[in-house]
Amino acid sequence: MTTYNWMGVVLFVGIYCATFLFTGSPELMINGIGLSIVLSGTLGALLLSYPLADLMRACMVARNTYVGRMLTPEKIIMILKELAIQSRSKGVLALENYSEQTTVGFLRRALHLLVDGFSEQEIEEILHNEMAYFKQRRVQNERIFRHGARLAPAFGVAGSVIGLMAMISGIQNPDSIVHSIPVALTSTLYGILLSNFVLTPVAEGSHAKTERELLLQRLVTDGVLTISREPNPSRLAIKLESFLTPAERNNENRALAGLGLSLEKNV
Repeated sequence: MTTYNWMGVVLFVGIYCATFLFTGSPELMINGIGLSIVLSGTLGALLLSYPLADLMRACMVARNTYVGRMLTPEKIIMILKELAIQSRSKGVLALENYSEQTTVGFLRRALHLLVDGFSEQEIEEILHNEMAYFKQRRVQNERIFRHGARLAPAFGVAGSVIGLMAMISGIQNPDSIVHSIPVALTSTLYGILLSNFVLTPVAEGSHAKTERELLLQRLVTDGVLTISREPNPSRLAIKLESFLTPAERNNENRALAGLGLSLEKNV
C-alpha cells in the first residue's frame, strides 16, 4: 500500500470511531467478551478448515501485500530493453551477470533459463507452469480470507444469541441485563467489522497484487522469449507496450528514449 492508502485508512477509521462519541456512551462499544467470541470462533473454524501451515502462509502473503514496492511495468520494459541491447551486442551469455544482480525472482529465473541454453519452447513452458502454480497458490490464500469473512458475521450473531440468553437468564437482576446487552450488540458489530473491514479487504488486496504480479510475469515471459530471438531493442519495446495503458505508453516512450540513448552510447 502507498502512503496515500494508509492516510485514507487512518482518516476514515478515525471518522468511524469518532461517531461512537455521539452515542453518549462510547465505552459500551468496547466489549472484550463479544470480541473474544468472534475472534475465537472465526479462528477456530479456520483451523478446522485449513492446516496451520496454510494459515501462516496466507498471513505472510497478506503482510507482503501491504509492505514493500513492486516494480512497475514501465521499469520492467526498461530493464528488458537494456537486456536486449546487451544480448544483441555481446551475446546471450552477457546476461548472466544481470541474472545475478536482478531483484525480481521471476526475471532472474527466466534469464537463467535463457543463459543455460533452454529452447524457446522449453522456456515458455517452464515459465507458464510457474505462473499457473503461482496463481493457484495465491487463489488458495485468498480463499482462506474470504472464508473467514463469511464466518465472522455468523459468530457475531452467535455472540448476540449468547448475550440474549444471559440477559434472559438474569432478567430479574438489572445488573445482569446491563452486562449482557453490550455482549449481544457488540458481537454482531465486531463480526461485521472483522468481515468487511479486515478480511474481505485483505483478500481483495491480495487478489489485486496477484493480478499485478501476473501481468509483470507475462511481460517478463514475452520479453525474454523475444530477447532469445535477438530482436531489435526498439521493436521489443514496441511489442511490450501492449501491456501498458495509453497514458503509460507516453511516459514509457519518453523514458525508453532517454534510456536507449544512454545505453547505446555505452555499447
